[in-house]
Amino acid sequence: MNFPVFDFWVVVTFAAATFQTLRFMLQKVLATATLSPAGATFARFFYSAPLIALLVALYTRETGQHLPTLSTTFWAYGLSGGLAQVIATICVVTLFKSRNFIVGVTLMKTEVILSVVIGLILLGEGVSIPAFGAIALGLIGVLLLSTPPDVKGWGWQEMWNPGVGLGLASGVLFAVSAVCYRGASLQIAVEDPLLRAGVTLAAVTASQFMGMGLWLIWRDRAQIGAVWRARRVAGWIGMLSMGGSYGWFLAFTLQTAAYVKAVGQVELVLSLIASVLFFREKPSLRELAGVLVLCISILALVLLI
Repeated sequence: MNFPVFDFWVVVTFAAATFQTLRFMLQKVLATATLSPAGATFARFFYSAPLIALLVALYTRETGQHLPTLSTTFWAYGLSGGLAQVIATICVVTLFKSRNFIVGVTLMKTEVILSVVIGLILLGEGVSIPAFGAIALGLIGVLLLSTPPDVKGWGWQEMWNPGVGLGLASGVLFAVSAVCYRGASLQIAVEDPLLRAGVTLAAVTASQFMGMGLWLIWRDRAQIGAVWRARRVAGWIGMLSMGGSYGWFLAFTLQTAAYVKAVGQVELVLSLIASVLFFREKPSLRELAGVLVLCISILALVLLI
């Protein structure tokens, strides 16, 4: 099965960013009204993992293909990426309680800068020297975003706060998960990118579902029942998670993580629209300036890599 690779992965990435923005909007609502951050994170796997497994099984039957053998290296990449994604998502949902929606997502999107470095370390997929200039510019945007709107000054105490730590931690972890997912998909000896992405996603989400389920049974059993009671909203989280995750996994199968994450910055624009229209949040001028600088750095990165 052949695709026009460049056009196809760009379209898939745009779709994935749209699904992810909608999912985070619903998770913000659940985390602030119904579920804990861990519960809101578990909801996406609870409702999506069984459906993903079913769709992969149906796809293999309809196309006459067989499930590939998964190597130890595949599981090392997949499980590492899955754990990093779970912790990163909890950080983001927690962040939504202390910072507004657009700032939280923007800090999270430092992953596009970090994925370049992590991709170089883990997979040997590097960037040019000019691209590092764009990365440095992005750090200025992060500094602009790091100070809460009601705090004056640029001292260390003013700039550093728990919200910044959560946002940057999620960026690092999401970058690790993206590179690991690409590494896992590259271990599958199948030419069909749809099947490679589907198998990788099914394996990862199943492990995340079981891992988080056991964690909640041990630490916060009541959240499992809460996830079920919130199914009218949480079910949509699962559906959107499935669409978004499959889009990301398919894009990672076709292109390096750095390119995919760079194009995925369209999510910043979508998040700003959601922040203003749905949550009635008004970012400060400093925060808007941070978003602008970070977007400029990302655009430069897209043009350079």
